[in-house]
Amino acid sequence: MEENNPWTTLKSRKIYENNWIGLTEHEVINPSGGPGIYGEVHFKNFAIGILPLDEQMNTWLVGQYRFPLKAYSWEIPEGGGPLHLDPLDSAKRELMEETGLRAKNWKEIQKMHLSNSVSNELSIIYLATGLTAGEAEPEDTEQLTVRKLPFDQAFEMVMKGEITDSMSVAAILKTKILIAQDQINKI
Repeated sequence: MEENNPWTTLKSRKIYENNWIGLTEHEVINPSGGPGIYGEVHFKNFAIGILPLDEQMNTWLVGQYRFPLKAYSWEIPEGGGPLHLDPLDSAKRELMEETGLRAKNWKEIQKMHLSNSVSNELSIIYLATGLTAGEAEPEDTEQLTVRKLPFDQAFEMVMKGEITDSMSVAAILKTKILIAQDQINKI
């Protein structure tokens, strides 16, 4: 399998930038030798996801309206983690902010690129166990609904297409496999 870069970049220019993302347009020669442009979205944070799981096999989902989708979405607790900080510290903060939960045990269960045809965004997903409840502290920009439910119900929501967020789908399916392999108790 060829792993060399078949693209030639002739010129790049920043089109847009804010505190969270940057957009760069590249003039390129594509792999077939033709001229073209390629837009690249650069994220300034890790995408962090957490699947909390208690001893009774319950989990927590967060519901919110997602502006780009123009739709309501049920998801695992998620947020951004600055690239210069330990992603686990960001995961702990996000879980507490969105659900009020704190976890004794943490395990990274998945890394994934969320849309690698246009973006370099890296997602890191954790399984959090040994949970204790507290008060949620959502950010000012968040209007969240927190829902505790049996993990198997969250799995069914994925299977029915009711959960479509990629990090949530990956976390729930991966955890279902870990449960089936009896690896959850080893965390």
